[in-house]
Amino acid sequence: MRAFPFIGASMNPRLTRQLRKIAIATVVIVIGIVGLYFIGNPERATLDAAARAGAPGRFIQLTFGVTHYELTGPDTAPTVVLVHGFSVPYYIWDSTATALAAAGFRVLRYDMYGRGWSDRPNKSYTAALFDGQLRDLLDSLHVKTPVHLVGLSMGGPVSAFFADHYPQHVRSLTLVDPAVSRERLQRLFAIPIVGAYLWQVLAVPGMADSQLEDFVDPSRFPDWPDRYRVQMRYKGFGRALRSTQRHGGEVDLDSLYTRVGRSPLPVLILWGTGDRTVPFALSDGLRKRMPNAEFRAIENAGHVPTLEQAHNANAVLVTFLRTVSAASQAPAVRR
Repeated sequence: MRAFPFIGASMNPRLTRQLRKIAIATVVIVIGIVGLYFIGNPERATLDAAARAGAPGRFIQLTFGVTHYELTGPDTAPTVVLVHGFSVPYYIWDSTATALAAAGFRVLRYDMYGRGWSDRPNKSYTAALFDGQLRDLLDSLHVKTPVHLVGLSMGGPVSAFFADHYPQHVRSLTLVDPAVSRERLQRLFAIPIVGAYLWQVLAVPGMADSQLEDFVDPSRFPDWPDRYRVQMRYKGFGRALRSTQRHGGEVDLDSLYTRVGRSPLPVLILWGTGDRTVPFALSDGLRKRMPNAEFRAIENAGHVPTLEQAHNANAVLVTFLRTVSAASQAPAVRR
């Protein structure tokens, strides 16, 4: 039997050999593409109830999927909502959640859609999606009083966007090394179909190890990449991150921060002086847009000062929240 029966016996022998080489090369290329995808793409499992069986925290069904969250502290205490960044889920707030709960606050932290143990809906990951998730979560948990919002990195714009849309539901805003410009998806990864493939085999596999770049002293966090890899096992993770970058430029962050900065909302800005992800020098521009904000530089810290200098950064945060909470509870002075 001929290996390629579509090649007729009456063809020119030289042409026949060329067509055979092209066919073999095509098969090899296809096998290589498929093989590289299965070798490079870390997503093997489906995130469902069985996968979540041993996960910490709680789960709740919201409009676009299950959301993973943790709610601790007294029910009657002021609620602080911790919003993580681009891809590291809610465990990035471990030290802060502990410090705030010990200080008597009610603490809510959660995984954004596409991250951690939350669902990865096949949708456009826009500012509106993240805004809706937070609104849904607060409504579903019956959080009625205004909350203190604390956003880290990309969580900064998410929190500011929420505060801008629902000022009556926000008591204060804290920005920790916030994103001040949205990183756009590289052209290579923006190509339809091909871009999605390249993202999964070139960008996603290295994300876990790259998280160590957020620290001035990564040797203090040797388990950081392995903790991150857990979420990478589940289908939809890479797609969610790629979509987030694709839609990253849709919100004008300069205008957003300016509007919030002009509002009466109390704002605290914390920034690690050794941040290489969102360099400390960029804090000057944000302070100009939010001139009434309290600003604290955290020495010897990178992109996550609430972890790397937990005692100092979290102490500043607790003091700020206590001051704002006390002021909001004080009776109005009659004139």
